[in-house]
Amino acid sequence: MRISALWPAAILVLANVIVAAQSNSSDRDASVYAELANAPGKAVIRHNPLESDPDAVAAGGKLFAQHCAECHGETASGGKKAPSLRVDQVQQATPGALFWLLTNGVVRRGMPVWSKLPEPQRWQVVSYIKSLTPVLHTLPESGKTPHS
Repeated sequence: MRISALWPAAILVLANVIVAAQSNSSDRDASVYAELANAPGKAVIRHNPLESDPDAVAAGGKLFAQHCAECHGETASGGKKAPSLRVDQVQQATPGALFWLLTNGVVRRGMPVWSKLPEPQRWQVVSYIKSLTPVLHTLPESGKTPHS
């Protein structure tokens, strides 16, 4: 096999390593994101009853600032205590899965249980999280995303 034939694969591997290094996601974060996949089917298919409420995102943002920003950061981009909520794993999760995770927490990973927060407020937080702009990681110096 010629060395030049290996270059495309080597570049792809290097790009993935760079993106992983730039990401705020640690193994701890990946475990929290993996919890979304543990949501029961009944929870996953739940729809947000406030999805069409124009005030839900703003109300959820206020609740996020009060209860979540300390760990997830003011912009939900992650912090020392908790992962980013702008990543694909969160943004592509169903509202029902997010509601389930918010309700049940991931106590062993430091995510508190928010079941005492009234259900409408939990749905407002879900509305806010789903309104966030996802992060795009770029490759250094090129300004291109790994998929462009």
